[in-house]
Amino acid sequence: MKYTIERQVDNYVENELKNELGLSEDDIGIESRMNAYLKAALKGGAKTKSKTNFGIPDFNITKYGIPVLIENKLHTKYLIKTTTKGKIGTSDSNIKDYAVNGALHYARTVIKSHKYKACVIVGIAADSPKEIEQRVYYVYAANGEPKRMSNYDDLHFLVTEDAFKAFLKDAQLTNEEKHKILVRSQQDLFRQAKKLNKLMNNLNISIEQRVVYVSGMLLAMQEIRTADTNEYVDDGMTPSDLKGITTDVKSDSRLIIDKLNEFLSGRGNLDATKMGLMMDSFKMSIDMDKDRNIPIDKDDIVADLIPEDKASITKQIFVFLYNNIFLQIDDTSGSLDIMGSMYSEFLKYALSDGASLGKVLTPPYITNMMAEALDIHMNDHVMDLATGSGAFLVSSMKIMIDDANNTYGLNSKKANDQIEKIRKQNLLGVEIDAKMYTLAASNMILRGDGSTRIEKANSFEESPKVYDDFNATALLLNPPFSYSENGMPFLALGLEHMTKYGRAAIIIQDSAGSGKAVNTNKRILDKNTLIASIKMPADLFVPNAIVSTSIYIFEAGVPHDYNRSVKFIDFRNDGYKRTKRGISEIDHPAERYSDLLLLLKSGRGALRNDKFHKDLWDLDNQYIEDEIDESGSDWNFENHQIIDTTPHREDFEQSVKDHLDFQIRQILKRGK
Repeated sequence: MKYTIERQVDNYVENELKNELGLSEDDIGIESRMNAYLKAALKGGAKTKSKTNFGIPDFNITKYGIPVLIENKLHTKYLIKTTTKGKIGTSDSNIKDYAVNGALHYARTVIKSHKYKACVIVGIAADSPKEIEQRVYYVYAANGEPKRMSNYDDLHFLVTEDAFKAFLKDAQLTNEEKHKILVRSQQDLFRQAKKLNKLMNNLNISIEQRVVYVSGMLLAMQEIRTADTNEYVDDGMTPSDLKGITTDVKSDSRLIIDKLNEFLSGRGNLDATKMGLMMDSFKMSIDMDKDRNIPIDKDDIVADLIPEDKASITKQIFVFLYNNIFLQIDDTSGSLDIMGSMYSEFLKYALSDGASLGKVLTPPYITNMMAEALDIHMNDHVMDLATGSGAFLVSSMKIMIDDANNTYGLNSKKANDQIEKIRKQNLLGVEIDAKMYTLAASNMILRGDGSTRIEKANSFEESPKVYDDFNATALLLNPPFSYSENGMPFLALGLEHMTKYGRAAIIIQDSAGSGKAVNTNKRILDKNTLIASIKMPADLFVPNAIVSTSIYIFEAGVPHDYNRSVKFIDFRNDGYKRTKRGISEIDHPAERYSDLLLLLKSGRGALRNDKFHKDLWDLDNQYIEDEIDESGSDWNFENHQIIDTTPHREDFEQSVKDHLDFQIRQILKRGK
């Protein structure tokens, strides 16, 4: 029997869910019995052109914590529509007419709502009971392609909670996939930051105010939840809340400040001093100039995003941030240093600011790699004594949360309890600069908190009790290069207050390991072991700086054994090329970063690992195991690189050939 209407497909699917998979009627959501929280997440996801109503997938299942959205279509030809590049189409007609495309649209709407971090989508299309096609995808981001899960097209992963957990485990991204997504997300963020910088310049927002302006507005967009139970209280601010009223009480900037105050107060983890410091910074940037609340002509950059003829400067910036930054924050950008990326972009136009202070912020794929190099897990206590924008803590928190979810099961009580502990107890950052402190705290809050232990203080004047009570097991650092000995004293201080056998990694100027910091280096080696030294690309911090750096990795509390070999790795070719325009792939960078972690773990034994890409490496010239001496000045790869000057037969034969070629050319010239 051929199907003639879509309702027949719906009936078939509902019957399969109930009779084949054993789901009850209460397990299967339809419009009339949709989970209220999911319904709120789908707001604005209708397939109509205006997209003002909430979206309604044909079926939804929320019993396992992550929503499963099912979209059905009559005729198998309407299962999926892809672009010429093989990606799932996103045009209005694609979303309306094709099952997978429509389901993906709903999933992205849900993730953009920030109510769920991921979705599972199922597209089903049928011509008859025996002519059915269905596809399952795991949607982990508001942007980019979902992950195809072809082994689960029969939907049996929905039968039990254990089956669903197995599905989620299989859906997890590999390190290489995560690396590629992180770099792509960073590039997207930099592009938006560049547009935002131009918009703020057009609207006469001073450079020193811009990054705090951004962080305050992004926080005002967050949901308000109770401090103790994390229960939903109210939505965050949206563009429609800003009306362009010019009274002091209801002006756009005042509404944002009030929302910020409500949001931060509700968290319950900021004491009066921290709260006051952050609110003062936000007020000085966002609510200082009352003229910014007067509706004016729209800037071209945001003209299509605002329906009104005029809008205040405050609203124009808010609208840009809401559409191009806030709605794009998802679980894949968990390691992304949002505020640091903004700061770096604004820094290009303010050379008298951070650049002169030696503030060169670390790219997120580097902070992520360094955290992974220390094998950070959910029970670690991670410390950063030169916190900056909080990038190392952002990366570490993401890795720790992933570990908790993978260990106990996504959204399980054990996982959620551990994640709460991670956010409240397991991350410590210290930052002396008030602006950078505000950025770090904002960065962590945007990631679901983690701001409780961000301290505004001088690391060297902070009470030792703060460090000792924290009991750090991991230390990550990119100290200000302008500090004495290139910032190596930050490492010495951190190592003094770590547990024995803890791990530490620092990225620092090469000169710190080749003579400029010998006094501190000797002191470090008296009580700690240098495990590895990684020579990094010279263009790593382009466009903000061109500087030679290395990463040094240590084991805390174990005096260095000078008869023990240290791993030296030349990673100057990491597969990327960096210019003022951005970063571009040259030669398999994601694979190289994955390989680097294997080298750190296994040394030359990595060659026996099927996941190691042997063809990308010349280990005879890029990897050395050698001892260091007590001088504290031979920590870099070049100090141990052996340049072969022994003459070889091949060299002699080539020299003779070159000489004979020259002689013959001379004879021929004389003969003309």
